[in-house]
Amino acid sequence: MTTSAEALKVVIVEDHAVVREGLCALLGTRSDVDVVGVAADGIEALHVVRETQPDVVLMDLGMPRMDGVEATRRIVAETPAPAVLVLTMSDSDTALLSAVRAGARGYLLKHSEGHHVVSALHGVAAGQAVFGPGVAPAVLMLLHAPPAQQPPPFPQITDREREVLGHIGDGLGNQAIAARLGVSPKTVANVVSTILVKLDLTDRAAAAARARAAGLEARTLGTRKAGQPPRRPGRTSVGHGAAPDPPSSRPRPPGPNEETTHDPP
Repeated sequence: MTTSAEALKVVIVEDHAVVREGLCALLGTRSDVDVVGVAADGIEALHVVRETQPDVVLMDLGMPRMDGVEATRRIVAETPAPAVLVLTMSDSDTALLSAVRAGARGYLLKHSEGHHVVSALHGVAAGQAVFGPGVAPAVLMLLHAPPAQQPPPFPQITDREREVLGHIGDGLGNQAIAARLGVSPKTVANVVSTILVKLDLTDRAAAAARARAAGLEARTLGTRKAGQPPRRPGRTSVGHGAAPDPPSSRPRPPGPNEETTHDPP
């Protein structure tokens, strides 16, 4: 942040020498802007920023060694952190979103007028978000777009394989999984083998660890409370008949003085 009596300290990060020199010449005519350093790539930019402590970094995106997105991410993590204004040829939504997520406060295209660049430099230095007319509609679309649905973990496996993997992550063996899914233990064993191949895992323990790391067991077995042991399967498969009665509700044998009755066949 600068006062009106101070010149804005700017570092220019641009890999093309002609563009870099042109920006230096443009800003060099301004009494309210002071170019304190230049860099040709992201790695060099980190050193220049630390040495010069600028107010704003004018950042290109496509550069060798380290691109502008990664350089922006690292620069805004510095203390004190300068504002970053992106000046690029790319008008793609992907580049715009990546730069903003990395911490850039502004985004201009390289065909912007010189006075627009100077105005944007002062704007981001003052804490404003500045987007050129060439990218402003894309910013509005991104802000109003519905949130993207998160894809399920491990897209290379099927829904049934993902379900089995979740049970593995919860510590169930093949017999228990088979009872829950209403299939044979051999079918479960085949699915487990397929999972190990598709996820390039060495054994069942590795599969369980991968499932837990992805939180998969919570999705497939979310009805069971944390810390509660897995339910033991009954004599019938899940979804086929009622579970065995608890011991307290089972009929007791008749006493010596009680009459025994039989239902008709």
